Amino acid sequence: MSPASVSARPRLDRARAAVLFHALSDPTRLAILDMLRDGERCVCDLQDALDAAQSRLSFHLRVLREAGLVDDRREGRWSYYRIVPQAVAQVHDVVIALEPRDAALPIRRTGLCCG
Repeated sequence: MSPASVSARPRLDRARAAVLFHALSDPTRLAILDMLRDGERCVCDLQDALDAAQSRLSFHLRVLREAGLVDDRREGRWSYYRIVPQAVAQVHDVVIALEPRDAALPIRRTGLCCG
């Protein structure tokens, strides 16, 4: 990896990374995001597609919304959800920030356990 690409690596915000990865750590939430990739969906469509109870789906949508991964809007009595593209870009940046700096470097042995 060139020195320029190392310096261009985004800085890791551990607190934000933890929130994002928690939101992404559940298969149901990943399924919701997968369905929203094609655009906005009504909560009733999500519920039918996932065969999920309303309370369970609401919990998962709240986790995604609090993480900033989805946004919602009300239209009458229905809620519509969509992916927040900037949040997906943040997930990408977190993963890039976690790439090894240089895989060719020797293993660092600094503790007494390694000596």
